[in-house]
Amino acid sequence: MVPSIFDLTGKTALVTGSSRGLGRAMAHGLAGAGARIVLNGTNEESLVKAEREFVGAGHDALAACFDVTDEPAIVSAFERFDRDNVAIDILINNAGVNHRESLVDLETVDWQRVLDTNLTSAFVIGREAAKRMIPRGVGKIINIASITSEHVRSTIGPYAAAKGGLKMLTKVMASEWAAHGIQTNGIGPGFMLTDMNEQLAADPAFDGWVKSRTPARRWGKPEELAGTAIYLASSASDFVNGQIVYVDGGMISVL
Repeated sequence: MVPSIFDLTGKTALVTGSSRGLGRAMAHGLAGAGARIVLNGTNEESLVKAEREFVGAGHDALAACFDVTDEPAIVSAFERFDRDNVAIDILINNAGVNHRESLVDLETVDWQRVLDTNLTSAFVIGREAAKRMIPRGVGKIINIASITSEHVRSTIGPYAAAKGGLKMLTKVMASEWAAHGIQTNGIGPGFMLTDMNEQLAADPAFDGWVKSRTPARRWGKPEELAGTAIYLASSASDFVNGQIVYVDGGMISVL
């Protein structure tokens, strides 16, 4: 039984990029705590499959297919939520992409695509969610940052810039919306075993580097973000605002 302070029964959570990876794992965690889940992605077939999986597991879920870089589609989705009486109580801005290339070889179009997906989308979706949360005087926004919000390595320029910006956007959202009963915080995952990192994990040299740099001596698992997501989405975090919680096996705490 979920302790009442972490109970999300009666709450509706929109998790962007939740048909797979970290988003799906966090959505499962919130659903297990009682939340209704709005799944999001751009592949309708994958979303429908995920929705059936959630419903089959006894969860309340629905699919919202839209591209997080398409502002008119985002606005339309929220207008549809309004018409269908779907009030978003919890928003997890999770959708993200990476592009690994040195800065001198990086095309501006690739730089912009990463920033649009990882940073601008969080602003646009967060703004639309906050417009509805502010009149209700309550809401939870969780932005998925990264250890690269603090530390960088070569070839991830646009990703690190976006995640660093997301850390500061989280703080600005908190400063503007806390008085309206909205808590905006972030989660900074370390190196996680997702499809985005599949090739890196398969590289013996990189795998060895991650394990040697991480005090836990391993990669993280997507489901290990669920507890932090539940905490930040629940009343347990009602006086927590503008914070980034790093779930990284201790990586950013050591030299």
